[in-house]
Amino acid sequence: MSRSADSIYVPQGRFEVIDTPSVYVTAVLGSCVAACLWDEAVQVGGMNHLLLPPEAANESGVNLMELLINELLKKGARRNHLKVKLFGGARMINGISDIGLRNAEFAKEFFGFENIDIISESLGGDKARRIQFWPASGKARMRFVANDTIEKPAPPRPKVVEPAGDIDLF
Repeated sequence: MSRSADSIYVPQGRFEVIDTPSVYVTAVLGSCVAACLWDEAVQVGGMNHLLLPPEAANESGVNLMELLINELLKKGARRNHLKVKLFGGARMINGISDIGLRNAEFAKEFFGFENIDIISESLGGDKARRIQFWPASGKARMRFVANDTIEKPAPPRPKVVEPAGDIDLF
């Protein structure tokens, strides 16, 4: 994760817990889901940048969420006062399974099972999102990002074929 004076970028598969009102966490989401949890009275919260792997998806997702909740509790949050905002879960590539939908459904089911109120959500669609979340207050900002601005792997370089021997051109 990268840090600046007042923000922390949360990469895929990681979470961050903050108890400083001036600091916010940020992420860019495609099919991933950001679960932004907080306890406003204690002014502590955090973000989980969740992307479920195909194998054992529910098990790994539950583990990531529990790690975040446990860190919040260590900082003084009370489980029965936690609230959550959910973002992401877009379908970024047509023609294959909808990973974003699976991530979004998992998050909603998890918080329903845990009796943690989902205060708001922006899930699904086909656009990436940039999220800023102030964990101490629960304030969040989201904007859609053009899909062509999301980091994509560079296209493969063409192979250079070395000549097999002398070539006579005429």
